[in-house]
Amino acid sequence: MKVPFADLYAQYLSIKQDIDQAIETTIRNSSYIGGQAVREFEGAFAAYLGIDHVIACANGTDSIEILLQAFGVGKGDEVIVPAISWISTSEAVSTVGATPVFVDIEKDYFTMDPAGLEKAITPRTKAVIPVHLYGQPADMPAIMKIAEAHKLLVIEDCAQAHGARIAGRTVGTFGHAASFSFYPGKNLGAYGDAGCMATNDPVIAEKARMISQHGQKGKHNHLMEGRNSRLDGLQAAILLAKLPHLEEWTEARIAVSHKYDQLLRDAGVAIPPTRTGARHVFHLYVIRNEDRENLQRALTNAGIETAIHYPTALPFLPCYQHLNFKSTDFPVAHCYQKSILSLPIFPELQDDSIAYVCEKLIAYVSPRKKMSYHGE
Repeated sequence: MKVPFADLYAQYLSIKQDIDQAIETTIRNSSYIGGQAVREFEGAFAAYLGIDHVIACANGTDSIEILLQAFGVGKGDEVIVPAISWISTSEAVSTVGATPVFVDIEKDYFTMDPAGLEKAITPRTKAVIPVHLYGQPADMPAIMKIAEAHKLLVIEDCAQAHGARIAGRTVGTFGHAASFSFYPGKNLGAYGDAGCMATNDPVIAEKARMISQHGQKGKHNHLMEGRNSRLDGLQAAILLAKLPHLEEWTEARIAVSHKYDQLLRDAGVAIPPTRTGARHVFHLYVIRNEDRENLQRALTNAGIETAIHYPTALPFLPCYQHLNFKSTDFPVAHCYQKSILSLPIFPELQDDSIAYVCEKLIAYVSPRKKMSYHGE
């Protein structure tokens, strides 16, 4: 049996008529840059999130950078980010001239440790970017309490967490603004790069929109220097066709995760718990095992595609070597980068494939040393 890590074609086939119609309409109307589809998607996604403003842009990385710019974050400022994420989170901070400050992650949930956040705050700290990693919501009630006490800007990185919730609220609605990616493999993905910003602040929404469109407020009325970061009409039409299916796909991902949980509970790998009071949307299903490299090799040999998100924690990447971090600076992130492994997960993943993955995984792991989720 072959089990892919994800199967975007299977998703396309499930809504083929809707996607084909969206593409045909875009071509017929020659609506490739901006246009009705972009406006409609912004409105529909804002309604889905329960937020006032969604501003579409070219990709998730741009969305973080533009928001930082819109809030005036720049040279001399520090922005606190988690030690495990995709580099966009910290890279965007550096791009606007500010300094990323890393904090360790929670042992159970892979998200920013609120205690570490509080310790990292200095007089130069201007903002914090919590990341809802793998689809698990960060502890936003705790993070917001700390941020409010220190008068910090909060920009949520929701690139992997469309529809995730905590404390009865959708992620992206806690902070001052939020960033979303619609990269093809995301829970809500386009057929190319795409992203958006979300906020309840009308002033920031207007400024972010201007920055993303060459600083324009109306055609040829450039009030500032901006950039070219627009969601094209084709991607907007595809996202608009997909959005009504997002909840169904999310529930299917959660169901897949439950099946993995049941089959792997006593298998000798650390399975990912869901935070109490949260809805984890399982963009990724990430286990841990101390023999990760050999386990991955065994699964590959069995025709099972896996991935590592991410093989090197941000502070230990070559681009940050000049900061001279030690493993003891971020002990959880440093430990987990060596043991995390992402198993196949997508809404269309069938029970027999899940069972096959677990069968091959257990066959490799069971005779060997076991490891609990808490690393005991």
